[in-house]
Amino acid sequence: MHRKCRWYCLLTNNKANYFLMTVFIGAIIILIIVLVSYSTTLVSRISSSIRLQQDLAPVKNQFRWVKSGLISIAFLLISLIAFTIWQYWQKASLQENTLKENILHAYDSTKVWNAPDLSFMLQSPDKELLVYGRQLIANTADFLGPAGIIRPMSNGMNCQNCHLDAGTKAWGNNYSGVAANYPKLRARSGTVENITKRINDCFQRSLNGDTLKPDSKEMKAMAAYIQWLGQAVPKNQAPKGVGLKKLAVMTRAADPVKGHELFISKCQSCHGVDGQGLPKPEDPSTKYPPLWGDHSYNEAAGLYRVSTFAGYIKTNMPFGATADNPQLSDEEAWDLAAFVNGQPRPKHKFLATDWPQINKKPYDHPFGPYEDTFTEAQHKYGPYQPIIDFQKQTK
Repeated sequence: MHRKCRWYCLLTNNKANYFLMTVFIGAIIILIIVLVSYSTTLVSRISSSIRLQQDLAPVKNQFRWVKSGLISIAFLLISLIAFTIWQYWQKASLQENTLKENILHAYDSTKVWNAPDLSFMLQSPDKELLVYGRQLIANTADFLGPAGIIRPMSNGMNCQNCHLDAGTKAWGNNYSGVAANYPKLRARSGTVENITKRINDCFQRSLNGDTLKPDSKEMKAMAAYIQWLGQAVPKNQAPKGVGLKKLAVMTRAADPVKGHELFISKCQSCHGVDGQGLPKPEDPSTKYPPLWGDHSYNEAAGLYRVSTFAGYIKTNMPFGATADNPQLSDEEAWDLAAFVNGQPRPKHKFLATDWPQINKKPYDHPFGPYEDTFTEAQHKYGPYQPIIDFQKQTK
């Protein structure tokens, strides 16, 4: 398309609009030609009257026609500008609706959730905000880590260390169900939480850091991206592949000793002997995430529950594992989770406020007090079935 006609061709996208635009522009051109011609004649008559010392009153009266013509041109120009703006808004709205329809059409509730095609994000009117949100989740440490270019406020891990592939992987703790289910009442806080609160929870717990201001550009970008990912999921529904796999509990307790043996054979090559993460071969400037220690998630994080981390391990670890092609058995996942979560890490910051109703605590919440008489050790490592049975009886 020729550059000079792009704006015109974009706005005249049907025959009716083409006709209206042509009428507007044609009327303006005709008025300008008539006014120029008429004004030239008037100027000539004025010069002649001055030269012959004739009365200028009749000529001055004719300037009213010129004034009326200029007003008409101004009106037509304003109308043309208004019409152009309206057409631009209509086109942008139509494009946005078409993109949303394509995303909604691609969602199939009978199948495991797939993230929307990221090319749609680049066509969105909010693409800059969405792209920034994705970057913040994929490379959180670059922006908000100990040496973050925006603000040093977290432990150096990235959101996608827990929410794999920037929150898009099925059974990889993805964000598919967030937009459909928030705000919601959460038993852990005993309050109704929105997406902003949920994001800040992750910063304080999994990233062991501070909170973002709700109206900050970074918070708005992350929330917008998370909502964009789940926009096709109907309200109050959980798509297949959301969150993490829930593994059947074992009849025995999870065994940290067996987990340590598995760590050496399955995990040490990436996370190191000390669990602090080795440099990635494809980019030595980045490291695999630390699994314990000062720069890992703290005891208040969701992954500190052995059942949650076992579900994460089962479908995602070691590297290359998927829900369809796991590399560990359920028992191995439980034992490995027990070992990792048995290592030292930053302490729980919210023991005084979490789970205000103790009977709502999950069976593997490792901190008392409890409604039952089971020990903290059994709540952490199991066997869990007696605890689950007790909770069912007391509901």
